[in-house]
Amino acid sequence: MRRGDFAAAWDLAARMLAGRDPATRDDPALPYHLRWVWDGTPVDGRAVLVRCYHGYGDTLMFSRYLPLLAQRAASVTVEMQPRLLPLFGRLEGVRAVPFDVARPLKPMECDIEIMEVPLALRAGPQIPALPLAVAPAPLPPGAVALCWGAGDWDAGRSVPEAGFAPLCRGPALSLMPGRTDLPVLNPEGCPMDMAATAALVAGASLVITVDTMIAHLAGTLGRPVWLLLKHEPDWRWPVRGTQTPWYPSMRLWHQHAPGDWSGVLADVAAALAERTDP
Repeated sequence: MRRGDFAAAWDLAARMLAGRDPATRDDPALPYHLRWVWDGTPVDGRAVLVRCYHGYGDTLMFSRYLPLLAQRAASVTVEMQPRLLPLFGRLEGVRAVPFDVARPLKPMECDIEIMEVPLALRAGPQIPALPLAVAPAPLPPGAVALCWGAGDWDAGRSVPEAGFAPLCRGPALSLMPGRTDLPVLNPEGCPMDMAATAALVAGASLVITVDTMIAHLAGTLGRPVWLLLKHEPDWRWPVRGTQTPWYPSMRLWHQHAPGDWSGVLADVAAALAERTDP
């Protein structure tokens, strides 16, 4: 996946799928994000239920495959995180419903987790991201939106808040919840509202973020986004280079050594100082 050899990746994933015990499929004893759902059943001509068991960023990233899936399946229903639903508006050929973790929908002819859809379709990142129903917030020209936290489950993706101080030279805003001491336009933090967050991302001149949902939101919206990555990043990002086929508007910044955010931040601050785009 990292080197772009998707044919080999799909073959490897298919072999792994064939070796799984069917009794462990969608195992209710496991948390949702650890479950596997698709059993290899063809999607063509079937009623397909897409379950969004992973994070917001994963749903945003892989939603690009829903129109292609709808072209091949008899029907497509997507159980999506409720907070994301307003961003998508109406999806042609797709029925999107809120995912209630306490009462998930009953299985259909073919159940599949949204991250498994590209395997079922054998489709890579050449499929463009879906347009989102987001109106940009009115922000000052040149406003830079910042996100330095990636959640507790992978603390290594987060950058200390103070490390983003050199990135606040011009109009800057926080995309983090809660108050911040950084000199930003919204020191009270970003509201815990997906539509409001998306509007800020859409209105920013540039988004600088660690590897979290904000990166996928900015990339899906086609906004210029600089993504700060660990030395050994997640499987979806290349280990070297500054570009990714997933999001043409994204630039990657890798740690020079494991745990070294200072070098990355110095590079980003220097590039930001030279940036003249409005």
